[in-house]
Amino acid sequence: MSTTRRSTAAVVAAALSTAVLLTSCSSSGTGSTEATGADGKTNLTVSLFGTFGLDEAGLFDEYEKLNPDVTITYESTQGENTYWPALQTKLASGNGAADVQGIEVGRIADVVANQSSKWTDLSTTVAGDQVPNYLPWKSAAATTEDGKVLGVGTDIGPMALCYRSDLLTQAGLPSAPADVAAQLGSWDDYTAMGEKFKAAAPAGTAWTDSAGGLYNAIISTQEEIYYDEAGKLVYDTNPAVKDAFDTAAAAAEQGLTAKLEQFEDPAWDKGFGGGSFATIACPAWMVGYIKGKAGDAGTGQWNVTSLPGGAGGNWGGAYLGIPKSSKNVEAAAKLVKWLTDPEQQAKVFEVGGNFPSNTGAIDLVTGTKDAYFQDAPIGQIFSAAAESAPTQILGEDDAVVKTALVQSLLSVETNGVSAADAWKNAAKTIDNQVG
Repeated sequence: MSTTRRSTAAVVAAALSTAVLLTSCSSSGTGSTEATGADGKTNLTVSLFGTFGLDEAGLFDEYEKLNPDVTITYESTQGENTYWPALQTKLASGNGAADVQGIEVGRIADVVANQSSKWTDLSTTVAGDQVPNYLPWKSAAATTEDGKVLGVGTDIGPMALCYRSDLLTQAGLPSAPADVAAQLGSWDDYTAMGEKFKAAAPAGTAWTDSAGGLYNAIISTQEEIYYDEAGKLVYDTNPAVKDAFDTAAAAAEQGLTAKLEQFEDPAWDKGFGGGSFATIACPAWMVGYIKGKAGDAGTGQWNVTSLPGGAGGNWGGAYLGIPKSSKNVEAAAKLVKWLTDPEQQAKVFEVGGNFPSNTGAIDLVTGTKDAYFQDAPIGQIFSAAAESAPTQILGEDDAVVKTALVQSLLSVETNGVSAADAWKNAAKTIDNQVG
């Protein structure tokens, strides 16, 4: 699925953003270091957002054991919308960025179009050896017109539907994955099933977590979203965007959502284990997030099935890049190369669900099952979703447009704003921020 042309909006196959993945991990702060510390070791700093799964899979510790002359200082910011503006400040000043920084897929078009002077061209390093090993669109999206590679892919976000089988059973609905899928031939079927759930749901439980999450799931199956192939902003004339927005707004107005803001509201995190919602749009990376938030008590409560109609979609994914300000470019590139090798990407998927973008790793994970999700064949489910995901167009301000639309949908849920007014408010915000 290689692209045939590049423009301001890079054509890629699969992922839209948002969403912005997320959890937190701790460590001391990051910033570029001297090439070696007082102990003679190279101290590499890594700064990411959310749950990339690298630390959770023990990869940093493993790398230090394999390379005793290297120490790794790691931090993760809870929300990408907080992480990215802070990183922009550091890049602009040329000071404070880590040796390795994460780049969310919704930002990569902006990086390629406007920030090549701030990032290392990885094609000149050992990390560039990974480029032929990736899905063609994944590499193409991070490559400038003159051939600079500004990021190496970690994961992609093929889509599924995660759900609480125990809550569906309590509401008298089918709960086996095949039976749930058979009921969901379309997104209209999904909301209709939500109405049935609402009528008999356990107290305090909504059908889905948020209108924004539902919107992102629907739009993830589309080819053209916010920009067209020529780089023109077309969200306001694209019927797929308006239809997805209206469907999600209607679900909110019908009381099918738990009115929670994804990744920002502590109540959303608690809802995974507390039963606040029965279903959630589930990119592969959400598997690890659910495990982390629902905890051991959630084992056997959650399950996974395909999106309504068996549609292929993609939401999310990321890259690793090395800022120009790094004093440890060679050592950082070796780390990036190792972290994105097939064996490491496969480990990350098995631990946290982040689906590989390295084709060798995809081959390794297709048979993976997850005991936490009642032995769901997640490797098969997400591989099929990745294979059938449409070729999508990414634009420079995808993340800005998406955030404005999702925030407007939140106003429908929490403030009773009408769907029509919410759409107008989102358009005003986009006009002010993008033009």
